[in-house]
Amino acid sequence: MILDRIFRRRPTQSAGQALYLSVVKRARRPELYQDLGVPDTVEGRFELYSLFTVLLLDRLRGHGAPAAETSQALFDAYVAGLDDALRDMGVGDLSMGKKMRRLGEAFYGRVKSYQGAFAAIPDTSLLQALIGRTVYAEGDTALAPRLAELVLTERAALSDLALEELLQGRVTWAV
Repeated sequence: MILDRIFRRRPTQSAGQALYLSVVKRARRPELYQDLGVPDTVEGRFELYSLFTVLLLDRLRGHGAPAAETSQALFDAYVAGLDDALRDMGVGDLSMGKKMRRLGEAFYGRVKSYQGAFAAIPDTSLLQALIGRTVYAEGDTALAPRLAELVLTERAALSDLALEELLQGRVTWAV
């Protein structure tokens, strides 16, 4: 049927949605909040969702059109998740655009900052400082090095993961 072909989800859309759901599951793991002291607040969760999304976008970057499409689908799912969360918190239509614009700017700022921190590796001081001022803005920055270590572990595991797995929406987190 012609309508089925028009409205059928593309494989990259399904992969992006699956990757985002994996990000949400990973960012909600209790040990991040209990053991690593990430503030269990709206801001703390935003930072973790953003961080794990950035890790996946970083892994997919530079691997051709299918990876770029999957990255875009992941980002679209991330933005839709933020929109849903704001609406669940009672943000009305009149202020939604302004709030989403601020979150989008914050996310793009995080992407650039994390890219810079990743480029500086093996020096992890930039990554630790970035995590300290973003993830731990409301918490104990003394735990930033431990979270930075976890981020590096996850990043290494993602680099070892076959690109095809990610393009199918499958990700195995290291920790």
